[in-house]
Amino acid sequence: MQKEVVVVVGAGLIGQAIARRIGVGKQILLASLSLQDAEQASAVFHNAGFTATAASVDVSSRESVLALVKQAEQLGPITGLIHAAGVSPSQAPVETILRVDLYGTALVLELFGNVMARGGSAVVIASQSGHRLPALTQEQDRALAMTPTEQLLELDFLQPSQVVDTLHAYQLSKRGNSLRVMAEAVRWGQRGARVNTISPGIIITPLANDELNGPRGAGYRRMIEGSPVGRAGTPDEVGHVAALLMGQDGTFITGSDILMDGGVTSAFRFGDIQQPVVQS
Repeated sequence: MQKEVVVVVGAGLIGQAIARRIGVGKQILLASLSLQDAEQASAVFHNAGFTATAASVDVSSRESVLALVKQAEQLGPITGLIHAAGVSPSQAPVETILRVDLYGTALVLELFGNVMARGGSAVVIASQSGHRLPALTQEQDRALAMTPTEQLLELDFLQPSQVVDTLHAYQLSKRGNSLRVMAEAVRWGQRGARVNTISPGIIITPLANDELNGPRGAGYRRMIEGSPVGRAGTPDEVGHVAALLMGQDGTFITGSDILMDGGVTSAFRFGDIQQPVVQS
């Protein structure tokens, strides 16, 4: 009998932390842009007693994501999806951020939503940054949520003249992720499956360290120092929340976004972290 399959798209520290909590007794398929990275993650899981397989995937390519879906289907029924792939404002230009973080997420949701088994669940890693983008119009919100995947990047307000910098692109993408998941929850529900987003704050990972040591480092440090909890988060803390959302205790939760940022957004709106400070 085939084991249930959990697919991790973006096999970094957050994706791995979630998979450790929900992947016991299941077949874990760890996929990253770099096959070497995925293989290294797979080896860690094997050495810890899990059943794991590695794969390469480019979330900005329909053909690549389709290939990953087919690989996962061959392993068994897909009951879990962890989408943690993405690039940050300091790692890529505007076009790449929109294509990977916005289009790529929509693509993964579309294609895995077509095959998710009944009772299955997914978590998409968004960002606190989406919560600090100024309100969009109702039409823009609906467009981010409902526009067919292949037309998404053609939206007027996503064009180069409208997206002013990489932070703006990142915020739009992460806002789009939570809106997209809300819309996809309706479609996934027809299959008896659920999908939610988590919007973490600064979680210490290689990506976060890139930002802390990059041109926005001072802003990042001020966010940590000015937050109510006064520290950054850890991948394991994200894993705990994801385990709730994807497990039996979370079966009434779908189409939701969980903001877990140590209170940074609260301090941004009502405390000492003011608008001029660059946000993650």
